[in-house]
Amino acid sequence: MADKEKKKKKKSTKEEAPAEAAPAAEAPAPAADSNRQSSRGSRKAKRTGSNVFSMFSQKQVAEFKEAFQLMDHDKDGIINKNDLRATFDSLGRLASDKELDEMVSEAPGPINFTQLLTLFAARMSGGSDDDDVVINAFKTFDDNGRIDSERLRHALMTWGDKFSADEVDDAYEQMVIDDKGFIDTQKLITMLTASAEEEEEGEAA
Repeated sequence: MADKEKKKKKKSTKEEAPAEAAPAAEAPAPAADSNRQSSRGSRKAKRTGSNVFSMFSQKQVAEFKEAFQLMDHDKDGIINKNDLRATFDSLGRLASDKELDEMVSEAPGPINFTQLLTLFAARMSGGSDDDDVVINAFKTFDDNGRIDSERLRHALMTWGDKFSADEVDDAYEQMVIDDKGFIDTQKLITMLTASAEEEEEGEAA
């Protein structure tokens, strides 16, 4: 009888054991939080990417994709310094380490396809010429702090994107021209660069 009671006790202990271990099943719960966080992060990344993609037509995106695949020589989905070097080599141009480092440093992180589009979008949305370009362009006409208005008129109507006589007249109405027909170089540059800044602020608003 004693042996039978011992066997019954052992059996009942085995049956009760799973009930005591049951609370352990609650442990994986925190994983759900991490899953939610990662899904939020991926949704955020998708939103950022979609903003960049919306700046280009489908044809442009396809062309960028083709260019990216050509540049990604090791096919790891990232364009690095060695990929850039190989691209230049295939074009028959030797690029210095300094040039390659500068190109890679333009990106805040690894250059994947979305990052490449972001870099191009930043360049393309730059808008008007930089102030330095404007300043250097007008300094070629500068003579001791003054610009000959007739010489400038001739250049504007002859070279590059040619101005019409009316367009030059409209522009000159906004400039200070002295009685000898000279424009103050510094005042002109200040006026032009200030106008560019106002346009940018207006677009941002």
